[in-house]
Parts: sequence; structure tokens; C-alpha cells
Amino acid sequence: MLGLKFLAIMRRDLKKLTRNPITLISTILMPIVYLVIIGNSFQGQLKHLPVIIVQQDRGIYARRIVEQMLALQAGPKTVDVTFESNVGAAIDDVRDGRYKGVVVIPPGFSHAVAEGRIAQIGLFTDNVDAISSGTLEAVLAQAAATVHVSFVTAREPKLSAISLRPSWLFPYVDYDRSLIPGVIVMAIFMGSLMSGVFNWVMDKFLGVTECYLVTPLSRWDIAGGVLASGVTVTSVAGTFVLFLGLLITRGRVEGGLTALLMLIGIIIISSTGLLAMTFSLPGCAGHPRLVGTFAGFLNVILFFPSGAIYPVESFPPWLRSFAHYNPETHSVSAIKSILFKGADFAAVRGDVTFLLIFMAIMLVLASVSFKRTL
Repeated sequence: MLGLKFLAIMRRDLKKLTRNPITLISTILMPIVYLVIIGNSFQGQLKHLPVIIVQQDRGIYARRIVEQMLALQAGPKTVDVTFESNVGAAIDDVRDGRYKGVVVIPPGFSHAVAEGRIAQIGLFTDNVDAISSGTLEAVLAQAAATVHVSFVTAREPKLSAISLRPSWLFPYVDYDRSLIPGVIVMAIFMGSLMSGVFNWVMDKFLGVTECYLVTPLSRWDIAGGVLASGVTVTSVAGTFVLFLGLLITRGRVEGGLTALLMLIGIIIISSTGLLAMTFSLPGCAGHPRLVGTFAGFLNVILFFPSGAIYPVESFPPWLRSFAHYNPETHSVSAIKSILFKGADFAAVRGDVTFLLIFMAIMLVLASVSFKRTL
């Protein structure tokens, strides 16, 4: 009977699936995780943008601009305000990535407003992060407009003449080019899976690993060989994606050969860390299907909160805290700084230190979890 044959096949497949509960559980949990991570990664409202105010004028209009910025900090929490007296030092802090922008209220600002002349506010932004830069311009324009509405004077100054003078600190980066760091990190992640752990689990599944076990090779020889081949392939893939992205977007590496060598170094460190991480987690799997399940899960929870597409400042506090310990966040940040800003080693030292510590921890975990058994 056709129906009985159908039921027999169905019974066999159900038994096979129930022997693999991780796959079944992930089928339920992964859509929820996707929804939470991706939904919160694109919620859009930027908060806690670090901004420096250099107040060179102590007049009433300058104080009102500062009060409005402090109100934005206390209310919607759009900015985190820090005061600085030296314009050059403040701009250097933005160049190094510690702040998103500098608001300069020049000497004579209040006097110019009171006399009805055009009064300008300087705004120097990290334009590599175009979303944050645009948001800062918007909130500062809002602060100036609020002064215009709320202040009344007998001399009727032309407060509408308060204007922003935004300045970009770095060459223009269009949207397509801004995606290059994220694409590189995505290539590193995919390469670490396909050339490393997936290759190893597939060898175990097909019985190829048994050939290693009949040789005098130690587990360090086997693990070192697999890891080295994976790092080589992944690093070459990441570097190739870098050049291909620059070719497509007609971009170039700011900083010349030194910056290019630093980029390749970041790619190698990131590749080694992520490859070791995948070995310490899904490397113990006995079936390639499990690696595929973990791959989708890891890709979502690491890539979208990395700041590759949307600024980390838009995340809710819990996701921002996670992003702080996410290795892909530091890879994206370092690549962005070197590629678009021509940053030197001092500017990316924090990101590089984190990646080196992460790589060392993952290598230890991978060596512990790697067994010379089937």
C-alpha cells in the first residue's frame, strides 16, 4: 500500500530527527534570537554619542547653546557631553575615534548674535560614521533653533542667523565603501567555518580522520596543521575581499603601505581568533549539520551587533555591552580606522589588544577541546 510505505519513510525520518535534538531546538530558538538581535541592531535611535564642547565664549547665547546640549544629554540621552578648552586636542580625540564630534563656540559668538550679525558654531565630526555625523548636525541645529524660539530680547537680534559650520575630518566615504570593513569581517567568519571547522567535522563524518589516527602524528600536529591551513585560506580571502571592495568602490587605503600592512595584520589576527573560536565550539560536533546550525547562529549574534552596518550607539544597553566584548566589533572598528582615516597603531591599540587577548583565549580553548579520537 502506498500509504503504509509513506508512513514508514515518515517514521524513519522522525526517528532520525529526534536523535538530533540540537537541530530541533535551534529550529525554534534561532528565529527568536534572529528577531531579538537584528531588531535591536536596527532600532535606529542613536544615544550616548560622545561629544566634546569647546566653549570659547561665555556670553548668554553661548551658555544657552551649552544648556541645550546638556538637556539633550539629560533627556533623550542623544549625546554624552565632555568639555575641553583646547580645540586641537579635542579634534585629535575625534580623529582617534574616542569622540564622534567637537562643537566649537568661538569667541564673540554672543556678541555677534546680539548685534544681529551672522554667528557661527563650528562642528567637526567623524564623517566615516555618516549616521552619527548626520545625527550630531541635526541635534546641534535643534539646539540653535531652540535658542531662537525661547529667547526674547528688546534689541531683537537676528537669532535665525545662527548657523552651523560643519567640517569633515576625513575624506568622504560613501555608503557602498563604508560596507567594506563589514564585508571583510563576514568573509573572515565564513572562511573560518568553511576552511576550518566544517572541513574538520566533514573529515570526521566521512572517516578521513581515521587515517590520521593510525599515524604517529600528535594531536598538536593535527590541530596545528588544520588551524594553519584555515588561517591561510581565511586571511587570503579577507585580503582579496579588501582589494576587490576597493576596486569596486574606487577607493584607496588612507595611509599607504604602512596602513595596508596593518590591515593585513588585523585580518590575520581576526582570522586566527575566529577560527580558534569555531574549533572550540562546533568543532566537537559529530555531524556537519550541527556546524551549519551553529554557523547561522554565530553569524547573527556576532555580525549584526558589530557596528558594521549601524552604529553601536543605537543599540540598547544590553546589546551595547555585548558588542563591547564582540571580537567582530573590534575588527570592524580597527579596519574602519585604518582604511578610511589612515589611523596609526596608537589609534587602534585598544582594538588590537582585545583581538590578541581573544585570540590567545580561543587558542587555549581550542587546544583543550581538540581530541585525537573519533
